[in-house]
Amino acid sequence: MFKHDLAGDNVKKNLRFVIIPKVAHPWFEEVNKGALEQAELLEKQLGIKITIEYLPPVSADVVEQNSILEKIAETQPDGIAIDPLDSVGNMKMMSKIRDQGVPIIVFDSPSTEDGISSVGNDFTQQGVIAAERLVKLIGEKGKVAVMKGFPTAPNHKERYEAQIAVLQKYPDITIIDGGIDNDDIKTGYQQAATVLAKHHDLIGYLCCDASGPIGIAEAIKEAGKVGKVKVVGMDGIKPILEAIKEGVLDSSASTIPRMQGAMSILMLWQASIGVIIPKMIDTGIDVITRDNVDDFIALS
Repeated sequence: MFKHDLAGDNVKKNLRFVIIPKVAHPWFEEVNKGALEQAELLEKQLGIKITIEYLPPVSADVVEQNSILEKIAETQPDGIAIDPLDSVGNMKMMSKIRDQGVPIIVFDSPSTEDGISSVGNDFTQQGVIAAERLVKLIGEKGKVAVMKGFPTAPNHKERYEAQIAVLQKYPDITIIDGGIDNDDIKTGYQQAATVLAKHHDLIGYLCCDASGPIGIAEAIKEAGKVGKVKVVGMDGIKPILEAIKEGVLDSSASTIPRMQGAMSILMLWQASIGVIIPKMIDTGIDVITRDNVDDFIALS
């Protein structure tokens, strides 16, 4: 399984790993924190130097993300972790880089390509958890909005489809278009404000990424709908935790971003020394409610 002797002279003493998220966003900053923590741990244990380059696109744009990916690959880093905006639109470039011998994995996303491993969780299960919780909160009836994230992002798509499938099981629930936030908090707020203004009888809201619940929470407060519209969000970064504590959001089905960052760097390090890495690492799902939110706030 090893191409190199870990104690031998051929092991590189300076490694450079690159993280390319979907967009500049607080959730991805948590991923980067986990990556930096793992790099520091490896440095101490192995006596090597690890540099982490964090390169977020300014906006969620497939062309921009691919451009960053192509340019950084030309510098021959020791490994790349990317959260793809589009599994089809990004995969050709990712496969090319892999074939050039640069280790590349995806995080916060399922992998659709043989030979490219992934770090994340079961995104369908995450969507189901959120939707089933909301169904119970609203008594299995009423009007529910579902906000999309970045529509082609594999994880956002899986969550959305899972939520719709759950809601469709209940004949007394009416599903409406909750907007598209494109993984942007301001856009999420604008979309939610429009939905709330149009549907005064709305009683539930779901979303598919970490931008949605922050934007929805702001719109609900502005509309005076706190407690009247139940919201189950996605993820657990600080603004989401604070909205749960305030009672604006009921709860959230959360990924564990720092662990995703840590496991990404660990896998890339293993790949860089020739270890056969697993096809997928599942970092799990947290369900955050008012009962346990203080524990998560203490860790944020």
